[in-house]
Amino acid sequence: MSVLFNILREKCPKCEEGKVFSEKGNIFLLRLPKMNATCSHCQHKFEKEPGYFFGSMFVSYAVTVAEMILFFLIANQFIASYVTIVVLIGLLSIIMSTFNFRFSRMIWIYMLDGKDKKI
Repeated sequence: MSVLFNILREKCPKCEEGKVFSEKGNIFLLRLPKMNATCSHCQHKFEKEPGYFFGSMFVSYAVTVAEMILFFLIANQFIASYVTIVVLIGLLSIIMSTFNFRFSRMIWIYMLDGKDKKI
């Protein structure tokens, strides 16, 4: 449970104290999240090589599809028009984009470079 809590708090996978992201980003202000190059506490390097976070795109895709399916199942109970549901799902995916970006990278970092990994 602490791993999930650390992923949501965006803490370093090695020391669990430093922050991975310096800025959270805001889709309405057209700002993307910014990552720190290293942990401010233990100097752990987050991006090991160019293209390290390529796989996090697949994680982001899975998270977004899960959100869309869950929202569809809930909205289908209250909204009769499928066109309205599709538009709302599109808005949901845009609003959640910066969160999904950060969340998928955190999952990727913890999968490949968690505390018990020796890379």
